[in-house]
Amino acid sequence: MLGLPALYAIVDPLDTRRPPAALAAALLAGGARLLQLRLKPAISRELLAAAEAIRPLAHAAGALFLVNDRPDIAHAVEADGVHLGQEDLPVAAARRILGRGRIVGVSTHDVDQARAAATAGADYVAVGPIYATTSKANPLRPRGLELVRAVRAAVPCPIVAIGGITAETAPLVCAAGADAVAMIGALVRAADPAAAVRAVLAGIG
Repeated sequence: MLGLPALYAIVDPLDTRRPPAALAAALLAGGARLLQLRLKPAISRELLAAAEAIRPLAHAAGALFLVNDRPDIAHAVEADGVHLGQEDLPVAAARRILGRGRIVGVSTHDVDQARAAATAGADYVAVGPIYATTSKANPLRPRGLELVRAVRAAVPCPIVAIGGITAETAPLVCAAGADAVAMIGALVRAADPAAAVRAVLAGIG
């Protein structure tokens, strides 16, 4: 079974205007050992360029590198895998594009979706939003720690909790059954993203 680092750091500049590669370097410097590249507004060429810049940084640090939504981009840059949303390609189709040995994770928002993703062969399921989040347009209502507990009881694969998680709440989320906590805003909007990573890891390590 896949072993995930406790912190699932997402590279998304949001409203900071920080270059993705510089942001990735800061997160890695803080100790992040899994990065997901998420650039929702980017055209394919921009996403490819960012992925090409970040993958060698991640691998040099011994970190896993995943691409959000796009198995074709993940394959093109030899990323470690892809993270799929509910409206993206099915797990089996993503695996055909990526080839053997790559990671495929799936975003889920309730127990039924988590079970379906696990049954389809996802290496991990992301569950959320746990708390209110400002990192996504039109976010779903917060599900709370109850969702983490319910999904933990329902699926055997690793669980990544996401949505409004901070350094202060991350230990609670892990205690509820999450194998990893995914964070965007609390890291990328911090004055010092590397220090923000260190603070999270100190609490959940």
